[in-house]
Amino acid sequence: MEDAVRVNDEVTVPRAELRWRFSRASGPGGQSVNTADSRVELSFDLAATTALPEHLKDRARQRLASRLVDGVITIVASEHRSQLRNRRAAEDRLAGLLAEAIAPPAPPRRPTRPSRGAVQRRLEAKRRRAQLKRDRRPPE
Repeated sequence: MEDAVRVNDEVTVPRAELRWRFSRASGPGGQSVNTADSRVELSFDLAATTALPEHLKDRARQRLASRLVDGVITIVASEHRSQLRNRRAAEDRLAGLLAEAIAPPAPPRRPTRPSRGAVQRRLEAKRRRAQLKRDRRPPE
């Protein structure tokens, strides 16, 4: 295994900054369901990390504010029967979450207006539809 989790081309998180907890998972497992600690909790202290520059840390804190508890983000993985596969799933999820959180903001939308022809076509279609509905009414 590598000694860091790759978030994107520039950012990697050292494994030393990750905290792991293991517990028994519900779900499939056969005879080993009550003996194997396959559920994984991965905690990453976003506030204290040295892996991210300060401006990226601030951006991630803003975007992940609802998921942070005292600056720590926790990810739970229990979908696989194997602890190793759950560890990989949690790392992948953390990397994806951080990559999305530190991505630069999208460029602002440039406002546009419909063309004159588009407006005329829309209004004409409305007139035709209204006339069709009027024609369906019973005569007065």
